[in-house]
Amino acid sequence: MTLKERLEEDMKTAMKEREAGRERLSVIRLARAAIKNSEIDKMHALSDEEVLTVLAKEIKQRQDAIPDYVKAGRTETVELLGREIAILRAYMPEQMSEDEVRRICRETIEQVGAKDQKDMGKVMGALMPKVRGKADGRLVNQIVKEMLTPS
Repeated sequence: MTLKERLEEDMKTAMKEREAGRERLSVIRLARAAIKNSEIDKMHALSDEEVLTVLAKEIKQRQDAIPDYVKAGRTETVELLGREIAILRAYMPEQMSEDEVRRICRETIEQVGAKDQKDMGKVMGALMPKVRGKADGRLVNQIVKEMLTPS
């Protein structure tokens, strides 16, 4: 079952649950709309990997909005965003631990022969396809910077 099919099945289930599935239904509908918009932009049906990219973008948008709502004292919105992130994460592959990310970063740095921060683009270009959807891009970026900075 593709990821899009799974989203559709989960949407149907949430519709049947009425009140209990209302929040989940709303998040799934928003995710499916984002996927559809991406398909329209790219003019082809998205693969599972492309769907994961769209879902990761949806999660990131919500994560980026949380600090602003915290600053504004909107705790109910922060809690809602947290629940929405949890719903979307259920469709993502299992997230890598920081140790796993560090190991892959170290291996990639060795593979591309990176020496300092000038090689950051080469490293990130080779690294991101390996961790896409499985690790937070900011964490990956931070670890690579740390590893490429002379001590």
